[in-house]
Amino acid sequence: MNVPMPLTMQVIAVLNREYIPRISDAELHERLEVRGAVLIEGPKWCGKTTTAERIARSVLYMQNPATRSQNIRLAEISPQTLLAGEAPRLIDEWQLAPQLWDAVRFEVDTRGSTGQFVLTGSAVPADLPEDSHTGTGRIGRMHMRTMSSLESGDSSGAVSLGSLFSGEPMPVAPSDKQLDDVAFLVCRGGGWPQSIGMTERQALRQARDYLDEVCESDISRVDGVERDAAAARAILRSYGRMVASQGKITQMLEDVRGMGFAMSESSLRNYIAALRKIFVLEDLSAWNPNLRSKTAIRSAPTRHFSDPSIAAAALRLGPADLVADLKTFGLAFESMCIRDLRVYSAALDGDVYHYRDRSGLEADAVVHLRDGKYALVEVKLGGETLIEEGAKSLTTLRDRVDAERTGEPAFLMVLTAVGEYSYPREDGVLVCPIGCLGV
Repeated sequence: MNVPMPLTMQVIAVLNREYIPRISDAELHERLEVRGAVLIEGPKWCGKTTTAERIARSVLYMQNPATRSQNIRLAEISPQTLLAGEAPRLIDEWQLAPQLWDAVRFEVDTRGSTGQFVLTGSAVPADLPEDSHTGTGRIGRMHMRTMSSLESGDSSGAVSLGSLFSGEPMPVAPSDKQLDDVAFLVCRGGGWPQSIGMTERQALRQARDYLDEVCESDISRVDGVERDAAAARAILRSYGRMVASQGKITQMLEDVRGMGFAMSESSLRNYIAALRKIFVLEDLSAWNPNLRSKTAIRSAPTRHFSDPSIAAAALRLGPADLVADLKTFGLAFESMCIRDLRVYSAALDGDVYHYRDRSGLEADAVVHLRDGKYALVEVKLGGETLIEEGAKSLTTLRDRVDAERTGEPAFLMVLTAVGEYSYPREDGVLVCPIGCLGV
């Protein structure tokens, strides 16, 4: 298996800004080698444009106030004009003119070469024509997430997920993260590149500002439907209360109504759909393995935000609040781990799922690679009692999976917030602080 080289965390000056290398850099290069165009989707402020600028040789900024109206008009009457420029040509926030999708697809066909365009978008366009070509074979898609702990410099990356899948032993690596440190990382989010290097007060402000913009503007602009900012805040607050759980829509509806909003279920679902279109919410799908016995597997998704800091901001919680409420802290930390695992697994051509069955047996994360290898992960704040609980759950699930049909897991891991070292237990379960994990 090809394991990506460790990420070098040096700072590179790009376009008069400091650029922190991203795990997505390699994926973008690889996709442009085999596709005429690549679409980078993901949350606002996660660094899509900056990453794309590093590889682009010409750029069209659709949101530029000086030319926005003109660009949208040109997309309607002469889209080829906007596509002219040295390749790869970056078209930033392309969804402002959905007609560009078919124009790019056609231009790729005409040129017959790979690496022609990079499109970035922080929203799924609402008015893409139904007869638009899917772009299959011409336009590749990649999802860019907020910064992982490795990318933000908050993990040493000494424990490589790729190496573990390749069968290499777990290294004994030190971690210096304390509970207060991890609480800050949850509230700051690894995720917003501009928060790196700021003071603690400034960094914590980023997620709150992001939440304000989502509720006051983005949730309505995504499809032109006017939505109430206060109602959006209430929904996000309810979602935050259910983070890392399988909370039902009916529970959320009751919660929102309890905050004083007379909302129908269809209206609630409409708000949630809009939040997904702007990549604020990113639920975790259920894993459905072959089991030895007939055990009903819960298929409901686990509720997650694209970054744990959004949950903290929605709940108006700071680092001290999390440390004072370890139950909420544990759930928010789990969401942070899911974000990191999603970033690392994407680099390994994999996905992340969760598992829970009728008996209550669960795995917070199942990292499943395209070649069929998989790993089971439980997330705990730390401490021998919780680690023992997580290890027991993992070994029980391992024994319940039909290994002849699904295969043996590549490894079992308890991923912790704190701990002095990463180490393998006598039962084979790996214990890894989040400050050691990398791609």
